[in-house]
Amino acid sequence: MQQTIKAFIHKGDSHYVAECLEINVVTQGRTLDETVANLQEAVELHLAGEDVADYGLVPDPTLLVTIELGSRVA
Repeated sequence: MQQTIKAFIHKGDSHYVAECLEINVVTQGRTLDETVANLQEAVELHLAGEDVADYGLVPDPTLLVTIELGSRVA
């Protein structure tokens, strides 16, 4: 059983986009803080009332987020 749900955040055209790798959750936000908050809420709503073992997860899994930062060229 997995203890973490992995998510990836990247910058879109106008918003940050967060996508979970193990479960079907995608959300967005204008800032990184907003995106992470939206991601936490979306994951909670997605798993509410579900048996997380059906997803191969332990009860109360941790959310692990990787953020892709755009490269800056001087």
